[in-house]
Amino acid sequence: MLPQTNGADADLATKYRYAAVHGRQVFYREAGDPSAPTIILLAGLPSGSQMYRDLISALSDRFHVIAPDYIGFGHSEAPSNQEFDYTFDNLTAHVTGLIDELGLTSYLLYMQDYGGPVGCRIFVQRPDAVAGLVVQNANAYVEGVGAPLKDALTPLWENRTAETEAPGREFLGAESTMQQWLVGARDEENINPDNWVLDQALLDRPGTQDYQVDLLADYKSNVARYDDLHVAFREHQPKTLILWGKNDPIFIPPGAEAYQRDLPDAKLVWLDAGHFVLDENTPQVAREIKAYFAD
Repeated sequence: MLPQTNGADADLATKYRYAAVHGRQVFYREAGDPSAPTIILLAGLPSGSQMYRDLISALSDRFHVIAPDYIGFGHSEAPSNQEFDYTFDNLTAHVTGLIDELGLTSYLLYMQDYGGPVGCRIFVQRPDAVAGLVVQNANAYVEGVGAPLKDALTPLWENRTAETEAPGREFLGAESTMQQWLVGARDEENINPDNWVLDQALLDRPGTQDYQVDLLADYKSNVARYDDLHVAFREHQPKTLILWGKNDPIFIPPGAEAYQRDLPDAKLVWLDAGHFVLDENTPQVAREIKAYFAD
């Protein structure tokens, strides 16, 4: 006989939902009590919110958790770049559209990788709604960009051609995708290979790498906003927890430390991890978030 599910546990179970936002279907995961403080998990992967599958469960006893997939990522609608302008402004517009559709007026933002530029745009647009920030290997400072990534993207930002796109397309290839997950991990055997297999399967869909290169090219728009973002940090002083994989070659440790220039009360926790930390560190990440924001 199967064990019966406790009603409270069932209420905390993750739900998999879609919402129509600006005429596009946006997928999101939701868990926890809607009357609890809301935390929005902003990812940076082609596979989107699936990276948070374990963290959602770990947080749902104390938070109302929302984890969206951007347009073109995960299970959200993925139009070609002829049908949709893939910029960080547009990704953000569909996340804020989802926030409005759900009627959320106060929330924490957990930002990782592309979640950084999306979350920072939300913060600048709606500082009074953002109750706090969790920054996990999400860069907002020039010194946080690792040399290999900077060397690959700078020519693309200066003059986009087939030649300058080539390093970006290589970055979106299978070997690079796998290494992004494995580099810096304490033990590679702890990292679920489903992570990069799913990422690459989505990247290899017809047309997907084209719009992903569009986003790599548009990343320069994030750098251009850094000064204004830092002013907003200094003015509003959001409560901030920085959880940083210290072995990350993409977004390097000086990028974590730089936040504390503008947010001197921010707490910085180093994790023995690379760019992605959750396969090995979900229990600690959940404890840190609860201790800083929920206790």
